[in-house]
Amino acid sequence: MDPITLGIIVAVGLIFMMAIGTPIAFALGGVSLLALLYDRGLTELTYFGETFFDRIAEFGFVAIPMFILMGAAVASSPTGRDLYRSLDLWMGRLPAGLAVSNIGACSIFAALSGSSPATCAAIGKMGIPEMRTRGYPDGVAAGCIAAGGTLGILIPPSVTMIIYGISTETSIGRLFIAGVVPGFMLAGLFMIWTIIACKLAGGYANPLAASAEKLKTTVQQNVDSNLKAVVRVLPFLGVVAGILFALYGGVATPSEAAGVGAFLCLMLAILIYRMWQIGPIKLIMRDSLRESVMIMLVIACAEVFAYALSSMFITQTVAGAIADLEVNRWVLMGVINVFLLVAGFFLPPVAVIVMTAPILLPIILAANFDPYWFAVILTINLEIGLITPPVGLNLFIIKGIAPDISLRDILLGSLPYALCMVLAILLLCLFPGLALWLPNLIMG
Repeated sequence: MDPITLGIIVAVGLIFMMAIGTPIAFALGGVSLLALLYDRGLTELTYFGETFFDRIAEFGFVAIPMFILMGAAVASSPTGRDLYRSLDLWMGRLPAGLAVSNIGACSIFAALSGSSPATCAAIGKMGIPEMRTRGYPDGVAAGCIAAGGTLGILIPPSVTMIIYGISTETSIGRLFIAGVVPGFMLAGLFMIWTIIACKLAGGYANPLAASAEKLKTTVQQNVDSNLKAVVRVLPFLGVVAGILFALYGGVATPSEAAGVGAFLCLMLAILIYRMWQIGPIKLIMRDSLRESVMIMLVIACAEVFAYALSSMFITQTVAGAIADLEVNRWVLMGVINVFLLVAGFFLPPVAVIVMTAPILLPIILAANFDPYWFAVILTINLEIGLITPPVGLNLFIIKGIAPDISLRDILLGSLPYALCMVLAILLLCLFPGLALWLPNLIMG
C-alpha cells in the first residue's frame, strides 16, 4: 500500500476514534499501535514502548508541570478577583470600561497562569455576572472573556510555546519574547472591537452609572479596597517578571525558572491569602497533577503517532509533496494556515503542536520563513480553535459559568474576536518584525 493511501486510512481511523468519544491520547496511541502492527508486525511493540517513555523522559518537559502548578496556585487563589478589581478601578472610566478591563485582566492573568482555560474560568466567574448586571449585552460579556482567555497560550510564560520549542529544538526563551508584542497587539485589537461592539449595542459610554457623579461616588467607595487588591497582585506580577528576566538573561533554564516560579507563587498564595488549610493546597496539587498527566500523555502518544507516520514514510511523502509544490511561498503559508485552522477546530493546541510542528518546520525553513515568527502564527491559529466549534473549549467554559446564556449568543459574541485573530495573522505576515523585533533586540 502506498504511503498516501495508508496515511488517509490512518487519518480516517483517528477521526473515527475521536468522533466516538475516545480521549485524544488513547486515540493517538491506539491508531499508532494498530498501524505499526499492520506495517511491521509484533516486533514493533518494543519500539512502541521505548518511543512512548523516551519522549516524556526529556528534562525539558519538567517545565510543563511546574508552570501548570504555578498557574494552578494563581487560579485557585483570589488573585483573579483582585486583578479584576484593580483594572476596573483604573480602566472603568473608559468607554465600555468594564469589558475592556476584563480583556486587560485576561492579558495579565494569562501571563500569571499560562493557561487559556484557567484564564477564561478565573476572570469569567467574576467578569460575566458583573458585566451583565451593569447592562452589557450577553454576547459582548461572553465573547470578550472567551477571546481574552485565549491569550493564555500566547503571552509568556506559555506551556504551548515550551512544547513547540522542545518539539522543534528552538530556543524557548526566544519563543517567549516573540509572543509578547503579538500578544498585547491581539489584546489591543480585542479592546478596540469591544468598544465598537458596545457602541453598536447601545451607544453608551459606560454602563456602570447613569451620571458622572454616580460613577465618581462608586469609585470613591471602592478605591481603598481596590488599592489593597493592587498591592496583593503586585508580588505575583513580580514573580512573572523575575521568571522572564531569568530566562532572557541566561540566568536559568526554563525548567529551573518554572520550578522557582511555582514554589514562589504557591508560597505567595498561602501567605497573602492565608490559604493555610490542607483543602486548598490539595485542590491546587490535584488540578496540577490532572492537567500535567493529561498533557504529558498526549505528548507521549503524539510522539508515537509521529513515529508511526515516519516509519511508514507517510510524513516524508506528505512533506515532500508540499515542498515540491511550485507555488509562491505565501500561497504555501496560506495553505498551512488553513490546515492549522482546521486542525485547531478539532484538536487541543498541545496535540496539534506535537503532531505537526516537527513536520512543518522543515517546510517552513525551506520556504525561508522564520521558525519563531511561525510559532506565533501557529499559536494564533490554535487560539481561534479555542473559540470556534465543534470543540471550542473556551465556549463551553463560558457556558458552564453562565448557563442561562445560549450557546448561540456565546458563539456570535466570540466570532468577531476570531476575525480579530485573523487580522492579527495578516498583520504579522505583512510586518514580521512585530514578532521578531523584540527577540532580536534582547537576544541578538
